[in-house]
Amino acid sequence: MTGLQAAIRKRQKAVKISFVVNLLFVCLRMINYFCVMEMTTTIPVTLTEGAIKEIRILMSKEGFDNTQVLRVGVKGGGCSGMTYVLGFDKRDEKDYDFMVEDIPCVMNKSHEMYLYGMLIDWQDGLNNRGFTFKNPNASTTCGCGTSFAV
Repeated sequence: MTGLQAAIRKRQKAVKISFVVNLLFVCLRMINYFCVMEMTTTIPVTLTEGAIKEIRILMSKEGFDNTQVLRVGVKGGGCSGMTYVLGFDKRDEKDYDFMVEDIPCVMNKSHEMYLYGMLIDWQDGLNNRGFTFKNPNASTTCGCGTSFAV
């Protein structure tokens, strides 16, 4: 083997190694990109630990329909103009799907502008028992906390 052939062979090995390293780097960047994309999925509402615990209790009861998901939404009515919807329902084609602590949730896409950033809590006290809603988008709320206006 001549000196030229040895140099060519070394260069070919270096190119092959460089190609594998670059391919690995591209794959790692792609994996990192997809991981970042997965992590930046927005969750429109927040459930407190108490709310999550109560929802899991409801889901674990005998006869619960596992095809249903937790629906968070709004509807017209109440003393302030709109009331909150929180219950189990079937998915709809207009829904936005999201998960909160392994609880499958849906929200009508048009409701997100009213509810984005809302905190849902579970109160279990002497004066108050049930889900409460703290909505940063509400300009006014009624005294019972289930009705609001924007």
